[in-house]
Parts: sequence; structure tokens; C-alpha cells
Amino acid sequence: MSSDFAQSAPGVVSNPTETGIARATASFERMDPAEAARTLEPVLAADPASVAGWNLMARLRLALDDNQGALEAANRAIALAPDSPGALATASRALSLLGKHEDAVTMAYRAVIAEPKNPLWHDRVAWALLAADRQFADAEQAARTAIGLDPNEPHYYFTHGVALEALGHTDQARQALLTSLRMEPENPVAQHRLAVLNGEAAREPTPTKRSFKLFGRKKT
Repeated sequence: MSSDFAQSAPGVVSNPTETGIARATASFERMDPAEAARTLEPVLAADPASVAGWNLMARLRLALDDNQGALEAANRAIALAPDSPGALATASRALSLLGKHEDAVTMAYRAVIAEPKNPLWHDRVAWALLAADRQFADAEQAARTAIGLDPNEPHYYFTHGVALEALGHTDQARQALLTSLRMEPENPVAQHRLAVLNGEAAREPTPTKRSFKLFGRKKT
């Protein structure tokens, strides 16, 4: 809510925390996470009990490649709201990127328990397990669950393809990647993964960021 709106709407009291979060979110949506973080920092200093603020800060820190900062912000949100699925999932992603895979898997499953009908958290379980290089069957099951909950999201078919490839099911992996690309033809990460599977390109040594999903928006 802008100050102009507050002035033009008598009786409406602007909440400084909500206003600051809205402004930071707008900067984030304009693909300027650094500006968003600068906007949000004084908001959290003034209101350190804002779960939404810490959740957003955690996502911003991930976008800025500050994985430790993301984990710390997510942990602040979790301390305030232990069953906040977004904070749990963001913490899981930060932990995966920090190489703390056991904790990442645990956090991902906690997010699923907190909100079992949200496909994002099942997708996070799949990627936490894939990053840990173990329990590929469970990763494949998590990816299938995400697809069942949202069959119109191409990213979940991409995740499923990666999990199937890890299990050695090359033909099924290829079909999952082709499905993802039919839905999102210009996705370069899915294109490259399929080319690798077809022996047409070299495998990248580590997953790209597009292999993960930032909750509420995609990282491109």
C-alpha cells in the first residue's frame, strides 16, 4: 500500500511492516533482489517478529547467492512459526546448497508434513534427495506426487525426468523431459538435460540453479 493510497482512503491505517514487505516484493518481482533486500532490512530491524518478512528475506538471500544468510533468515521465520512450510522449504534449499544434505532432507519433509497438498514441497523433497545423491526411488515418488497435485507445471516433469535418470530409467526420463519441454519449449536447462540424455551434449558437473524452484516464483 502506497502513502498516496493511504492518504486517499480515509480510515485505512497503513501497516509499516506490510508496506515495507510489499515494496520489497515489488523490487523482487522486478528482478532486483539486492534493492529488495535493502528495502526489507530496516523493516525487519523495526519488526523482527514478522514471519512474512523473514520468509521473504530468506528467498532474497537465495537469489543473491547468500546461502548462509538465507538459512539464517529462514531459521528466524521457523523460530517464530515452526510449521511455516515456506520457511522450512527455503531452509531445505539453502541447506542443500551448503552441502548439509541430511538436514536439507529433514526440512523438506517437515514442509510436506506442514502442507501436504502443496506440490512445491514435494518437489523440494525430490531435489533434496537428488542433491544428497541417495534414495532416488523416494525422489521419483516425490516428483510424481508433485505432478499429481499440479499436472500443468513443467518444472515437476523436469524433476521427474532427473529422478528417473538417476534410477537408470533412461527411456522414461526422456519422456518426462519431453513432456516438460512440450509445456515449456524454451527452457534451456531441460533442453540441455535432454541433449545429455541423448548423448548430444556433455554433462554439467553440478546442477544449475534452474534445477531448483524458488517458492512462489521460478529462478531463471
